[in-house]
Amino acid sequence: MERGLYIAASGMLAEQVRQNQLANDLANASTPGYKADRSAQQAFGDLLLTNTRTGQAVGPLGFGAQIAETVTDLAPQPLRTTNDPLDFAVAGEGHFAVRTDDGVRYTRNGAFTQGAGGILTDQLGNPVLTQNGATIDVRDGRVDPGRLGVFALEGAEKAGDSLFTGAAAGQATGTATAGALEGSGVDPARAMVDMIASMRSFEAGQKAIQTIDSTLERAATQVAGLG
Repeated sequence: MERGLYIAASGMLAEQVRQNQLANDLANASTPGYKADRSAQQAFGDLLLTNTRTGQAVGPLGFGAQIAETVTDLAPQPLRTTNDPLDFAVAGEGHFAVRTDDGVRYTRNGAFTQGAGGILTDQLGNPVLTQNGATIDVRDGRVDPGRLGVFALEGAEKAGDSLFTGAAAGQATGTATAGALEGSGVDPARAMVDMIASMRSFEAGQKAIQTIDSTLERAATQVAGLG
């Protein structure tokens, strides 16, 4: 089988993964506390081509590309004032903690609300926790920001719905601020430029496959028919 088909196809698959990541980032461009992802590609390896008659080196040929890793940019973003007493943001490093059905998870999205029983919850109904792991009562529609736990998080990994898994390493250096939300970590202009570049790379792979397919068709129908 023509090696070029596999090389072009691997590049297209890598760009599909990158486009899915960029589309998710764009969909969360206005989500408070959202953290953008960056996908890095790497080559499978190179094959050194040589002239079969003279043995002279021609140059390397790559075996294709793949997504090496996807890294989340956890850098704090500027805060936006909302004046909603149940909106909170972490000024600096740190994460809020919430109790979910799968255990304690961490988030930078402080768009909280008053849940069942008058306790502070996130938008999914998960109770927000203090530094000691207790729930927080909402009194007169307000909560003292000092009651919210702000945790240093090691090995943070996305778990969906603006939640992270990881190991809590005590109290973080950041502080909870009431009446504000952290902005999204997505730069829409940059994400759109990256999406266009990825689409161009994907189209280049398509054209390469079409060209190779046309060459193979001619080899099968014309060259093989020569007397």
